[in-house]
Order: sequence, then structure tokens, then C-alpha cells
Amino acid sequence: MLTKRIIPCLDIKEGRTVKGVNFEQIRDAGDPVELATIYAKEGADELVFLDITATNERRKTLSELVNKIAHHINIPFTVGGGISSVEDVQLLLKNGADKISVNTSAFKNPNLIDQLALEFGTQCVVLAIDTKKESDGNWYVYLNGGRVKTNILCIEWAKEAVSRGAGEILLTSMNNDGTKQGFALDITHQLSTQLGVPVIASGGAGTMQDFADVFENAKADAALAASIFHFKEIAVPDLKQFLANKGIPIRI
Repeated sequence: MLTKRIIPCLDIKEGRTVKGVNFEQIRDAGDPVELATIYAKEGADELVFLDITATNERRKTLSELVNKIAHHINIPFTVGGGISSVEDVQLLLKNGADKISVNTSAFKNPNLIDQLALEFGTQCVVLAIDTKKESDGNWYVYLNGGRVKTNILCIEWAKEAVSRGAGEILLTSMNNDGTKQGFALDITHQLSTQLGVPVIASGGAGTMQDFADVFENAKADAALAASIFHFKEIAVPDLKQFLANKGIPIRI
């Protein structure tokens, strides 16, 4: 059985790590290089770097900062934000990224997924989906860092992306993001059981039990969190020991 992965996330704005609630109320959470170094030493399985304002500000990801972080860690490193071409990905891989994450650009130009999968392999292409449950009970795709609603269902877009070559889905529930009320188990379970590629659950982690729930009940392959790690509410080694004690396959 594949081990479940614990992934700290660095949301980057103006070169600093930040964290918000429901994609708003952004506050500073520290120096990204320092945090990345700590997580690698503590035994995080991977690290995700998301330049959260790159798309909205119509600019490219901060490759210099990516390079700096890459030199301080020895774990798989996924980078996203403002990526819209093969050239963008080449630059980030050259600067130390192992995988890249695409979101809005891929939705607007789905052929980008095909191009990137062909050029770099499906294992390199992570599709990030920001999704929100609306009053009709359905989960819809949102773009531009959660600012723009679409009328496309999350599961439909995820299935298309996987058929085009996305090797992994990073699923963030906007309803749960930053609330510390637990992950969105229903939509995570839907994607995890229907897609055939790994699903990373994101948004809502508040307790160690939340991680156990998303692995056991929603069948997620990995769980991503930010503020609980940044503000030292939960330490990665303690979390992994907790999960191992529950019989969840985890790399200690």
C-alpha cells in the first residue's frame, strides 16, 4: 500500500509566506526559505509553493525564490502560480522545481495540460482546482485565486484534466480553507474514488484527526496544510506519529 503524504504549503505574496481564511484576510506567516528548511528537516514528504497573486497580477512565478528554496530542501518540490507555457515550466524546473502546478491557465487553455504532459511527463503536471460548494449543493470551479466563479463542476473539470495528462490533483475547498474545521470530505472522496490519479486534499486542517479523516474516510492520497504548520500548532513529526499509531500507512 502506498504511504500517505503530508505536504506543507507555502502561499507566497510579495516574497513572503502568507495565510488567509476562505481565500481572504491574508496575513504574514514568515520567511519561505526558513519554513521550507524546517519542514524538510522535520520529515515532510513534499513541499508546495504557490505564488498566489501571480495570475491576478499577470506576472510569472518568482523563479529566484524558487531557486533559493530548492537549495535548502531535499524533498519533492511542487511550484505553481502564473504558469502558462512550456517555457515557464522549463525555467522553474531549471531553478529546482520537481513538479509544477497549473490552475487558471489550464482551465482557460486545456491544451496546456496536453503540452506539458507530452513535454515533461504526467508525473510533473499537477492540476490545482479551487472549488466552492454553492447553495445548489454542487462544487464549482473557481479561477484567479478564488476570485472568478465558473459554471463548470469540479468533478467534470478534474476528469477532463486527467484525460489530458494531469498526473495529480491538488484540490482546495474554498469553503473550508483556513477555517480549521476539517477537510471537505465529500468532494475529496468523489475525486479520489473516480479519477485514478493521486488527489491531494487541501483546505480546512485544524487537528490531527482531520488528517486521519481525510485519509480514511475521503481516501485522499496526500493532505496539504499551511497555517497549522506555519504557526506551530501541529508539528509534522507529531502528526506522522499520530497517523502511524492509527494504522495509516505513513513514512516516519
